[in-house]
Amino acid sequence: MKRRDLLRAGVAAGVSAALPVSGFAASLPSTGDDRAEWLMHLERVAGPVLSALSHRKLIATMPVESAAGHDADRRKVTYLEALGRTLCGIAPWLEQGETTGAEGQLRERFCGMAREAIAAGVDPRSPDYLRFGVDRQTIVDAAFLSLALLRAPRELREKLPAAVRAQLADGLRATRELLPGFNNWLLFAAMIEACLFQLGERWDRMRVDYALREHQSWFLGDGVYGDGPHFHWDYYNSFVIQPFLLTLIDAVGAQEPGWAAMGPAIKARAQRYAAIQERLIAPDGTYPIVGRSIAYRCGAFQLLAEVALRKELPEGVTPEQVRCGLTAVIRKTLDTPGTFDEKGWLRIGLAGHQPSLGETYISTGSLYLCSAVFLPLGLPASDAFWSGKAERWTSQKLWAGVDLPVDHALDG
Repeated sequence: MKRRDLLRAGVAAGVSAALPVSGFAASLPSTGDDRAEWLMHLERVAGPVLSALSHRKLIATMPVESAAGHDADRRKVTYLEALGRTLCGIAPWLEQGETTGAEGQLRERFCGMAREAIAAGVDPRSPDYLRFGVDRQTIVDAAFLSLALLRAPRELREKLPAAVRAQLADGLRATRELLPGFNNWLLFAAMIEACLFQLGERWDRMRVDYALREHQSWFLGDGVYGDGPHFHWDYYNSFVIQPFLLTLIDAVGAQEPGWAAMGPAIKARAQRYAAIQERLIAPDGTYPIVGRSIAYRCGAFQLLAEVALRKELPEGVTPEQVRCGLTAVIRKTLDTPGTFDEKGWLRIGLAGHQPSLGETYISTGSLYLCSAVFLPLGLPASDAFWSGKAERWTSQKLWAGVDLPVDHALDG
């Protein structure tokens, strides 16, 4: 039985993800095509969020799983989390995905739902208004929403009605009253300002400058930044720090010579960290379970996915091996029984349902950062990332006895 048929059988039996494959995804090729498999996962993850919010029924229908005693706090913010994190990962596909065939139909449908979801979330009269500024956490997820708009300027910004753009800007500005933490949160505040700049609104250069300069001072070497003044063994270089730095330089780097001058080093460090991430994928698609926010699942590889999308992979790391490695990671983190509830919503865990992995700042909406792994779907199907012959990734090659060059640290 082919893998795609196995996935369908799991859905039908209620064993795997409970959200059925739609007519669009079901009509995609069933020949072992990795892109088709990724799109099926994208639809399964993003579909419930965007469908519910576009119909202004997200708050009414999305369950909220959280650490004991934190349900009320999380309900204030978790819906904005779900929107911002879902869109930040699928934005390149919305912007640049295929325009014809079954994928083109799927993409067109999701673009429309995404714009309707944004409109529902920024309208203060909507039952799904996302309450920007109600809690410090909204800095974080207003920033992920901003990141999505910067990754899909045509589909998620220019095609919004003027009234919706104005309401969006109001929502983003509402977060300015809140103080970000002295860590990766500075980048959230900066990303919001970069989005306001791209919206043609007044923006605060100081917040951007502060975030960029502090992170340059927090660089520790060999492609790794501290999360604030301290080093943490976790995946925040990929969850936030390096993808945000790359996007900030793209969006506003030209506005100040000092920011533009940071660009080459930021890119080189991202390439080195991408090389490290590719080596972290074990032969079976697992990876080290270390640090906080493990329940973001395959979103831990956002930076590797981002560098692949940019076609800036480091020397010795091919697009084909990254595709195969990330496909293995997606399978390990999204295919395990218990990952989704009976209505298709994500549940806390890494491989299935593991509520003990949910820190007090994690709830259902938080989990949708897993969508960040889907960034390479912004590359056309003809790109080598998708069309190239399957290739083993580094750990598979080395543990199979292949003779490869030794790894080296980044100087500077």
